[in-house]
Amino acid sequence: MENKKKIVLGADHAGYLLKNFIAEQLKKEGYEVTDVGTNSPDSCDYPVYAEKTCSAVLDGTGELAVLVCGTGIGMSIAANKINGVRAACCSDIFSAKFTRAHNDSNVLCIGARVLGEGLAWELVKVFIETEFEGGKHARRVAMLTDIENKQK
Repeated sequence: MENKKKIVLGADHAGYLLKNFIAEQLKKEGYEVTDVGTNSPDSCDYPVYAEKTCSAVLDGTGELAVLVCGTGIGMSIAANKINGVRAACCSDIFSAKFTRAHNDSNVLCIGARVLGEGLAWELVKVFIETEFEGGKHARRVAMLTDIENKQK
């Protein structure tokens, strides 16, 4: 049997329902899912859940993460403040595939108010199924890490 990646999920109130849908789909596919919240549609602050989710990737709880807010943009901004995170806000299949293949992104950010469940699930699937290509892309990712390290 294929070894499935461990996936961490997080969302704010706007992304709560879509996060739950994604969690169900991932579990049906046999993925191990860690859901760090939010656990209700009550208003909350997306940076809290971006930090919890990304921390779970960095500590090894999960290999990749999906963050969901209204547009995906706020989560992406918050996630990219965390050293070691390469988060991409995607709304098309091509971008979701190549952010993994070329940028070794470890966090996908999506918007519940701009995507339907079907497209959101397709983005998640291609993101988690695509492997980093390495090669010249590894050099570029290392350059990103160098920039990040200069900011510490």
